[in-house]
Amino acid sequence: MVNRIFATEAIHNDRRDWHNLRSMVPFLWEFRGRAALALGCLVLAKFANVGVPIVLKDIVDAFENAEAQMLVLPVSLLLAYGLLKLAGSLFNELRDVIFARVRYRAMRRLSTRVLEHLHKLSLRYHLERQSGAVSRDLERGTRSVSTIMNYLVFSVIPVLVEFTLVAAVLLTKYALVFTLVIFGTVVIYVGFTFAITEWRMDYRRRMNVLDSQANTQAFDSLLNYETVKYFGNEKMELERYDGTLSEWEEYAVKSQSSMSLLNFGQGSIIALGVTVIMFFAAQGVVDGSMSIGDLVLVNAFMLQLFIPLGFLGIVYRQIKYALADMDLVFKLLEREPEIEDEPDAPALKLSRGAVRFEHVDFHYTPDRAILRDVDFRVEPGEKVAVVGHSGAGKSTLARLLFRSYDVSGGRILIDDQDIRAVTQESLRAGIGIVPQDTVLFNDSIRYNLAYGRPEARFEELEQAADLAHIRKFIEGLPEGWDTIVGERGLKLSGGEKQRVAIARAILKRPRMMVFDEATSSLDSQTEQAIQQTLAEVAEHHTTLAIAHRLSTIVDADRILVMDAGRIVEHGSHSKLLADAGVYAAMWELQQREREEAGVERP
Repeated sequence: MVNRIFATEAIHNDRRDWHNLRSMVPFLWEFRGRAALALGCLVLAKFANVGVPIVLKDIVDAFENAEAQMLVLPVSLLLAYGLLKLAGSLFNELRDVIFARVRYRAMRRLSTRVLEHLHKLSLRYHLERQSGAVSRDLERGTRSVSTIMNYLVFSVIPVLVEFTLVAAVLLTKYALVFTLVIFGTVVIYVGFTFAITEWRMDYRRRMNVLDSQANTQAFDSLLNYETVKYFGNEKMELERYDGTLSEWEEYAVKSQSSMSLLNFGQGSIIALGVTVIMFFAAQGVVDGSMSIGDLVLVNAFMLQLFIPLGFLGIVYRQIKYALADMDLVFKLLEREPEIEDEPDAPALKLSRGAVRFEHVDFHYTPDRAILRDVDFRVEPGEKVAVVGHSGAGKSTLARLLFRSYDVSGGRILIDDQDIRAVTQESLRAGIGIVPQDTVLFNDSIRYNLAYGRPEARFEELEQAADLAHIRKFIEGLPEGWDTIVGERGLKLSGGEKQRVAIARAILKRPRMMVFDEATSSLDSQTEQAIQQTLAEVAEHHTTLAIAHRLSTIVDADRILVMDAGRIVEHGSHSKLLADAGVYAAMWELQQREREEAGVERP
């Protein structure tokens, strides 16, 4: 039963390998002419290499026959010998130069394709993925393309061409026994190598898994550097990391030990083959059926064949490892995006910017409902706020509007167009979002702010920064607009990051604005200043404001109160207070907390 499982898995892996090799072809097709020219140079180089022992045989035979034109013939043969060696080197180098563009362009295209595909995958995938493991898998996967092409063009195909040419010479000029011994040795060698390497592959796969796991743990602990420090858990992180590396070490040692067994077996087969072939050649010289030059020729062929053959085990192992690494990338490319445009979907036609949630239901899994029959409308130029306790489903509304997920029931309309029927690009171009958790690129403030509209003039950046009340802060920094904010913007405070996010959204100039806890990280003074800015921005936009701090949305045209995924109250601030319901209770609680905080503040 176990053997059947392993056999089935091996067949599946072989099919995947062939599938992945076929999948690599489109990345080579751009330079198919160059690839063909490189293969032509390879064949010419092998013709020159096979010609060298033949000329060497004639040189030896010329010296053996003292009565031949000893001073003329060897000189011409020696020149031919040198020219063939030179031609072999020249065509090999030409092959490398010509094929370099093919190899590196394929790596470039695959890397770009993978990044493009990752951006197409849904938010669900990116919330569940492990960044460290994905990073390591992608690095190995794209490198594997270069590895496979390198070995195929520079090792496997040259050996096959050379074998073919040598076989032609041996079969036409010498007894069949020489061909049988040489290629019988090759078959035994290749069979032994493949069998042992397949056995060793399990060690390599386990090493890859543990390597990615260790990298993920290290990456995770560094991303959460401050959390590690808060709880003093450096030792725990090191123990976790070292524990994974300890398992990796065990498999690495087993892999190296089995490699030594493989190398010794390969050496033994080659030694046996060389001994047998030289015995037959020497016997031919003794009985006069072969000349000294023939013995030299057969010996030279053996050396030329078995020197590259000595690397076949390494080549096969590396190709198998590269195929395993490549499989991770192509499986990723085969993963279908959860959110896709309909065929020939039109662009969103924005006119007024009216938003309608029409009896919307949503769940991540069928047994966990997030939104239930949510129904409301945001009129053009209107500001609608959504409030509620944590987990009520407020931020999910923004993600559904941005189409990070598709609704499970009902529909979302913008200017009477179902957002599932238009292109995602046009939909998102019309929406500006200021998220609660602002993450910035590890680049300058200028780059991060201009990200909202990369083609904007610097004067427009300054205006957006003015509106977000951050220009004075930026220009007060030693490096001003060129200040690097650090990974994820860690060099800036939460309030500074949010102000950059607000300026970035303003710069985008969208028709609809979504503020998801947009002032949650601001102090009271800055919050009041930015509230005025947000009010000015909202006058010209259809605005959805998601808030926990109720003081930030008292000026909203309508307030929706959510609880357990449903809208339980709606109305203006004054109406909701007068209703003395959920909103009024939340308002009273927050006011009391602010008063207590004010009393306790020194």
